[in-house]
Amino acid sequence: MEIWPAIDLRHGKPVRLRQGDYDRQTVFGDDPVEFAIRWKQAGAKRLHLVDLDSAKGDDGAANREAVARIVSETGLPCQMGGGVRSTDAIETLLGIGLTRLVVGSAALKQPKWFASMCDQYPNQLAAGIDARDGMVATDGWLETSSTPAIDLARDLRDRTANIAAIIYTDIARDGMMSGPNFDALSAMAAATDIPLVASGGVTTYQDVAKLVQMEMPAAIVGRSIYDGVMQLDKVIDIAGDN
Repeated sequence: MEIWPAIDLRHGKPVRLRQGDYDRQTVFGDDPVEFAIRWKQAGAKRLHLVDLDSAKGDDGAANREAVARIVSETGLPCQMGGGVRSTDAIETLLGIGLTRLVVGSAALKQPKWFASMCDQYPNQLAAGIDARDGMVATDGWLETSSTPAIDLARDLRDRTANIAAIIYTDIARDGMMSGPNFDALSAMAAATDIPLVASGGVTTYQDVAKLVQMEMPAAIVGRSIYDGVMQLDKVIDIAGDN
């Protein structure tokens, strides 16, 4: 199983939110590049980056500058989500060296455009499906749609060729150190053959082992490695991502 350490960015600084709530933020320092290098030294082979400012429609210039430095200074493949809602954004972000982009709101709201972008950039775009009580959340998790997450997964399976992956996040679990929603992940995996990335709530080594047992292709780890609840090198060993 691939392990993607997360670096969430707000105003150019590394932060973590609880349940996507911008008012429940922990800042982990001034320079996200320090964490990127730390995770690389611990054995990370790739990184998951999030532009929290762009996700909710704010100016993400400081975050993009930090992302460019992370890509340059680590040399690791990096994927990024947050505010990827236009062709121009895709071109700009891939142009600074990102390997893969995560499209959230636009994958739901502009399905034809997203499918065309997946054709134009094969295996470089993933769909971010973020669920609140089983329904797709959009716009930096500030809005909740009337579309069940599993229906969107099925639609992507049927309509979107050349998609790289689905990153599935249960918002209630994100940043809460309460474990993933294994039932929802199982249902999502059964609904589509698109590679699935588990995100949100991966807290213990037992969580990692269970995801491996479920044959999850990949998982994102965040707060647990920042708070020292898990050591990234051991997570990588358990996942077999050596």
